Amino acid sequence: MAFDKAKVLKAAEKFLSQGKINAAIKEYRQIVDNDADDLTTLNMLGDLYVRSGKKEEAVSCFERIAEHYSTQEFNLKAIAMYKKIERLRPGDPIIALKLAELYAAQGLVHDARAQYLVVADAYTRSGDNRKALDILHKIADLDPNNTEIRLKLADGYLKENMRRESAAAFVQAANRLHQTAAHDKALDAYSKALQLVRDDREALRGMLESHIARGTADEAAEVLERVVEGHEDDNELVSMLARAYLEAEDPKGAERATSMLMTQDGSNYTQFLPVTRLYLEQGEIDETIRILSTIIERMLAGREERELLELVNQVLERNPDHVAALRMLVRIHWWQRDMDALRASLERLAESAEASELIDEERYALTQLVRLAPDEQRYLDRLNLLGGLQEETADDFSAPVETESEVPQFETFAMVEEEFEQAAPVVADEFETNAAPGSTFSDPTASFADLNEDESAPGFSTDFQEVDFSIVAPAEGEAPTEPAEEGRLETMMRQELESVDFYIAQGYADIAVDTLEMLERQFGPHPEIQSRREKLAERDTQPVAEASTAFEFGGAEELSATPVHETIAFDTDSAYASLAGDGGNNVGSAAPVAAGIDSGLAELFEEFRVAEEGDDVKEDFETHYNMGTAYKEMDLMDEAIQEFQTSASLVRAGDGTSRFLQCCNMLGHCFIQKGMPEAAVLWFKKGLSAPGHSEDEYQALRYELASAYEQLGDLKHAREFYTEVYGVDVSYREVAEKLSQLRQKQE
Repeated sequence: MAFDKAKVLKAAEKFLSQGKINAAIKEYRQIVDNDADDLTTLNMLGDLYVRSGKKEEAVSCFERIAEHYSTQEFNLKAIAMYKKIERLRPGDPIIALKLAELYAAQGLVHDARAQYLVVADAYTRSGDNRKALDILHKIADLDPNNTEIRLKLADGYLKENMRRESAAAFVQAANRLHQTAAHDKALDAYSKALQLVRDDREALRGMLESHIARGTADEAAEVLERVVEGHEDDNELVSMLARAYLEAEDPKGAERATSMLMTQDGSNYTQFLPVTRLYLEQGEIDETIRILSTIIERMLAGREERELLELVNQVLERNPDHVAALRMLVRIHWWQRDMDALRASLERLAESAEASELIDEERYALTQLVRLAPDEQRYLDRLNLLGGLQEETADDFSAPVETESEVPQFETFAMVEEEFEQAAPVVADEFETNAAPGSTFSDPTASFADLNEDESAPGFSTDFQEVDFSIVAPAEGEAPTEPAEEGRLETMMRQELESVDFYIAQGYADIAVDTLEMLERQFGPHPEIQSRREKLAERDTQPVAEASTAFEFGGAEELSATPVHETIAFDTDSAYASLAGDGGNNVGSAAPVAAGIDSGLAELFEEFRVAEEGDDVKEDFETHYNMGTAYKEMDLMDEAIQEFQTSASLVRAGDGTSRFLQCCNMLGHCFIQKGMPEAAVLWFKKGLSAPGHSEDEYQALRYELASAYEQLGDLKHAREFYTEVYGVDVSYREVAEKLSQLRQKQE
């Protein structure tokens, strides 16, 4: 037989109206068992369990709802449900931990810290100081700018001999100190971390950056030298050491560290470039050329000849006649196949070598010049004076380097055959080249690198990164526009609003409110959203008897007679497992608490408590207002009132928005629901006195104020405000009938 939900619901409401709580529970239980997604009924069932004194059953219902909201990331609704559970289990660390994490996710630092302290206190009472420190770490994470708390936490870890955790806390504090330019304090914290973990990479990096910032990179180099000793194959450590020496302007130390990197991986040759620049800045030209001579072939093979040429030219600017630099310049122009530049550099080399009486270098330059320009008799004459053509050498700079692409040598350059025919016979007999007959230069100034990039060459291949060609860049100066995206978002909002209409029709006010809050956060204020809010507000003002499924949660006064269980002790590895124990059902069967707390940890606790008590952080209005709305939907009126009062304190009555008016309205309704019309009158009057609002908003508040006076028994003032409403709009919410009823009562 199919389950008839409507029939069972009707029976449950009948039992409820007759005060037969247990019979109503039985019917609602059937609904929940057959429809696990009916959260409204599940919430009502939990409330009924509370009324009947079955608090663990109530907690089970509320936990299901809370976990559902939490999984869906409806954090405010989840918080509201856990607050209901907290009223049944005051001080329960399991619930406190879940609340703390939800508060933290919402950015409610003050509330999150208070709940974390409950959990940490439970751990310390059970003697598990390590886990208590982990919770205090979470508290410290809520305010990363508070370095003093972080340093005290590091000391607490150290007292428990948790060296790595202590080092991490010192580093986190030091990082923040470095960001605020408190470099001396930062270095002190980094040093403490390194005393605990000698090779902590984050601490070493931070220490290096702080020393660089204060101009003491040489001290960082000393520390890194000790760490690198025995770890010369660690590229990260050695790279830090090289940078420290560079920042300390110590080229020899930087060269030595870079040589270690080259030993591990020859591709690190580019790390020598900053070293050469440092030598150059200090005027040590010979050292600059010496290092460049060790990496020139790798740089040419890596197609980095431009950077190499720039460095060599800088050397020649300081010493135009530096023979080794000129020889290197010749090598670069060979690689570039720039014949004009090559000839000019060879002439400069010949002249400088002659001035320095370096005969071999001069013969080398002249030999190459004769090959380039055999018709220039002056080259040949000078060469004959020096002993004739120099013997061929494969490479005068360094031994061949194994690279992916062969570096071209001068001797591989082809010569035009006609050039040899124009030379004098006696000289022509003396010259031989390795050039292939008939080969020519297609472009004397072209680079070999350019030739290698010819896509038409055989075997040419390359990998392409995928590109999204559907993205069209906006014109310069224009903001990117995405009409398709705007349409999609509009459609999404319309679909969600249809869902809200369904929730309202089915009586799921809490889900409707939550969805509207989500839409307003995502799309901003919108008339359609506001119209749904007004519809929900109208439902709130209806008499309780009209809401067939409404059932009010027992107030705090009702719960005060319930015995409060003690918190539990912890002894397992997992935070949740140790808190939950057997699922949290036997909270009262706790193990004896620890006899005492470590004095250092107690002092640390006090620091956190002082920070918690003295916290003056003002969270944003929206967070508190939304939290108050969630509490109100859960019938947690005291909590809702507190949140709305906080919201009201964060805004001004005349700030040009309706925020203060909204708070006044919600507070008035909360106090009406609590049966406190005097307080409701106070807040409705505050709203009416707030300037700058529409007549419709004032009209609604006048009506609510008149209704509050009526509940208070002050018929004179009630009639006065109903009359004012009637004078503006005779059809407003059956105000004419209200006035008629009041006249009859007064007669």
